[in-house]
Amino acid sequence: MSRFSIKKARFSNFGIQFSKITVVLSFVLVGFGCKGTEPAPITPPVVTEPTGVKQYDTPFTNVPETADILMYEVNLSAFSATGNLKGVQSRLDSVKNLGVNVLWLMPIYPIGDLKGIGSPYAVKNYTQVNSAFGNLEDLRLLVKEAHKRNMAVILDWVANHTSWDNPWIQNSSWYAKDASGAIISPPGMGWNDVAELNFTSTAMRKEMIKAMNYWVLEANIDGFRCDHAEGVPTDFWKEAIDALRAIPNRKLIMFAETGKKELLTAGFDMIFGWDFYTKLKDVMNNNKPASELLAFNATNYNNVAEGKHILRWITNHDDGAWDDSPINIFKGQQGALAAFTLTSYMGGVPLIYNGQEVGFTGKLPFFSNNTTKIDWTLNPTIWAAYKKLMAFRNSSNAVKKGTVEAFNAKDVVIFKKKLGSEEVLVLVNVRNSKVLQDLPSGLTNTSWKNAMTNESVNLNTAITLEPYSYMILKK
Repeated sequence: MSRFSIKKARFSNFGIQFSKITVVLSFVLVGFGCKGTEPAPITPPVVTEPTGVKQYDTPFTNVPETADILMYEVNLSAFSATGNLKGVQSRLDSVKNLGVNVLWLMPIYPIGDLKGIGSPYAVKNYTQVNSAFGNLEDLRLLVKEAHKRNMAVILDWVANHTSWDNPWIQNSSWYAKDASGAIISPPGMGWNDVAELNFTSTAMRKEMIKAMNYWVLEANIDGFRCDHAEGVPTDFWKEAIDALRAIPNRKLIMFAETGKKELLTAGFDMIFGWDFYTKLKDVMNNNKPASELLAFNATNYNNVAEGKHILRWITNHDDGAWDDSPINIFKGQQGALAAFTLTSYMGGVPLIYNGQEVGFTGKLPFFSNNTTKIDWTLNPTIWAAYKKLMAFRNSSNAVKKGTVEAFNAKDVVIFKKKLGSEEVLVLVNVRNSKVLQDLPSGLTNTSWKNAMTNESVNLNTAITLEPYSYMILKK
């Protein structure tokens, strides 16, 4: 079943007729050969630097390389008691202390009312901040404070569609239509709260790119997570990314919500790793051989160019709203930590979704009527475990960029990561029972240090691992 079919099934359970709540970031309509009924163009206030670049603040110079990213996704309404941008700013130190260097904000834009259901993925205006979250100055301050802590900030962006009351809809040629000339929702998706955009419209494409540039220049953000990227023509993404990367003195993160590797050729740095997550659950919950995950990892990175990566996770806003928490999916706190160790150490870019690091088990809706708040006082031991795992990952080029040497085993995932003289050995028991694991010949009678405790570890011919336990060893 496709990811979108799964989402459709989830929505059906709630009596909702559409599968995915998708953000459409809507920008104020400006004229490109448009009719007189359109609103007048709005020129945002900017400061012109001597170079001629319109930029309100100094670009962030410490945007990490893709392989070095540890990304953190923020559901604004659930993140804090206030449910706004200031609430995120107030917890930046805690997020930074996990080792995070990229903050992904879920949609910050006004939500459409016409045919709307309160989804932040039905965006009413591309260049406004939802008043429930604050204003432009609040966003600027959040970005500035994140930059002070060496964290980049990316915004959610949806180019596929807009809300039905977005000002763009006054120009019907910017939208897809049926045979009778009526504007349509994305065909076959069930996303009835949004209207499909028409990418044969040159004027619309120009305004889309202009709106994306707006946030880089006016809020000093460092890139975009692009929702349902495969629903938009690849040539548009190349045009947009080329234009964004042409802004002087900028390094931007471009992240596509898609599993299609061909979008990496359009200029994206990362794509989504849905298939890895599916395989991980299959191994840990359905008793599939541990070695299958390593085999999948190898093929998953086929045809991924040097410097490009796949984002991996054990939860995100979709899973957190419709499926369950990692603790429930992976049979407890230790199972969730074992799963996260595999997603963050085997390869790719790891994602932490807010609340995951304290073992929050409630569902986290992301509609405008959400009243669920994360309890940050939960499970300090889980938070400490995440911090240790990420601290060592951030310090280890072998973990982040090294080659994988896989070892065949049924109940324990065993692999080495190597880069130059650095060598890291990872062993993860993927079963909810104690396992006595015979060690491969290349690992017998070897000496290591535990990367989490710095204690010496001597491997003989076998090792006993407690249920869902993991060992990170370094030479």
